[in-house]
Amino acid sequence: MTDQRVIEVLERAPAKLKSFKKEVAKVIVGQDQAVDLITQSLLIGGHSLLLGVPGLAKTLLVTTISKALGLEFSRIQFTPDLMPSDITGTEVLNKERVFEFRKGPVFANVILADEINRTPPKTQAALLEAMQEKCVSVGGLTYELPKPFFVLATQNPIEQEGTYPLPEAQLDRFVFNIFMGYPTLEQENLVVKQTTVGHREEISRVFTVDEISELQEALRRLPVVDQTIAYAVSLVRKTRPGTDSGHEKANEYLNWGAGPRASQNLILAAKAKAIIQGQGSPTIDHVKSVAKPILRHRIVVNYKAKAEGYTSDDIIDMLL
Repeated sequence: MTDQRVIEVLERAPAKLKSFKKEVAKVIVGQDQAVDLITQSLLIGGHSLLLGVPGLAKTLLVTTISKALGLEFSRIQFTPDLMPSDITGTEVLNKERVFEFRKGPVFANVILADEINRTPPKTQAALLEAMQEKCVSVGGLTYELPKPFFVLATQNPIEQEGTYPLPEAQLDRFVFNIFMGYPTLEQENLVVKQTTVGHREEISRVFTVDEISELQEALRRLPVVDQTIAYAVSLVRKTRPGTDSGHEKANEYLNWGAGPRASQNLILAAKAKAIIQGQGSPTIDHVKSVAKPILRHRIVVNYKAKAEGYTSDDIIDMLL
């Protein structure tokens, strides 16, 4: 893509993204922050983890976004008996007595991994390869996944019986950890009104696959000043206890800090935020605005923090 084409894509992006959010808002009431972060995840080409109690429209949000994007959607309901082949696909013996590969549900553009922590580690590992390598390995062969490829996983933070906590390596593959809270009184009234009168909104397709690919390439080509990069790196290094760069609060309240992937994602998310707002190169304020959803699942609080009632978000506030 030429420099002139990059400029054209970036100039059109704010209007296109505004139309995208407008389509999503036809069905999803409130949850503006979640929609905004998933939009940033789309631009980055990364994955997001959605946390929220049942009934907050997490699944509906993902399906609505896939329709507005015009991408192929697949839902995988994670259960304790789910096997890796149920995700990736398997080899079967056809009529000609020859083994052929039957693709699993992971071969789609947008994957909804519903209740991802309810499946055993070996199945989570199969999804981890797809998330990181954008391919799957079956029968000694490697199969490329379609592009673009996003995993939007959900977790219920209430029930933990019979669940398998995601390992840190897998959590680190998610760009954002997105909290979805209860709607306001006005929003809940509107939700009930819209969902009990029998009227269903039609979602229009806003993007094509090529447009999404161009946006993602344009984001990577967007320059960032050294000062903004230095701030993002400094912020991440402050989370590492027991190091020369570690903040005193990190030494006091954290067992483990964020790795270099957090620094990369801070800059990429800041770029996406700047593109959405039509503001050109990202600033330190853009980095600060995305710090919590990027860092909260990458730092591990210790017993002292838990005893004093501090969450990972509280520690991030201290570092900011």
